[in-house]
Amino acid sequence: MSNYIQVIRDRYLKVVAATLDGSIYEDPPLPSSGATVYDANLRTHGWDWPSRAFTMVGSKRLENVRKLMESVIGERVPGDFVETGVWRGGASIMARAVLEAYCVKDRRVYACDSFEGLPPPDPEKYPADSGSTFHAYPELSVSIEAVKTNFAKFDLLDEQVVFVKGWFRDTMPTLPCKQVAVLRLDGDMYESTMDPLIHLYDRIPKGGWVIVDDYNVVPAAKKAVNDFLEGRGIAVNMTEIDGVGVFFRVP
Repeated sequence: MSNYIQVIRDRYLKVVAATLDGSIYEDPPLPSSGATVYDANLRTHGWDWPSRAFTMVGSKRLENVRKLMESVIGERVPGDFVETGVWRGGASIMARAVLEAYCVKDRRVYACDSFEGLPPPDPEKYPADSGSTFHAYPELSVSIEAVKTNFAKFDLLDEQVVFVKGWFRDTMPTLPCKQVAVLRLDGDMYESTMDPLIHLYDRIPKGGWVIVDDYNVVPAAKKAVNDFLEGRGIAVNMTEIDGVGVFFRVP
């Protein structure tokens, strides 16, 4: 019976993932992402921006969310899932789907975003963000109402999902989450990556995980992570996901 349950669980999560990234219906990309037609390889690695799908992180990074959530559940690492930068909600929906599949009721998913796009850079305070143009892309602004609707489409909008609206500099210090089992950073800027690390890293227990979505493609985000770890004297084993994102376990 347990094997049968695991098979059904695996099928459910695979279908959820394929729906979230748009691969199940070959969702074409937004022209602003530089691609014009659906390409399975681009979607696998999250190298395009889907036109209708629920996430741009790609299949491999969605699978990473699943595996790390399964890891903390199986190893009983306490804490919630926190994502900083959710776009249409796909990765957070994946995390909530894992909790659903394993009948976990004592963990929450925190979906943190401005829900208004990215902030303009502050080069005087954060020189690494100088020249950032992410705030100029209207495609990156998705309302909180739209993200809630996306959760509801998967029947996963409930009290286990907490939406935190605002700039991270304002919301991270008071985030109502005592422990973070999986922290997923997707801020695309130095400031938006550093703020969650400063305020949330110490809430991650031993065995918890940190995912950095754009470590290999956004130099400012990579610098923020490296500066934080070096400043704290923390040595980690950084693991590649798909050539874009990385993750590491809190030592």
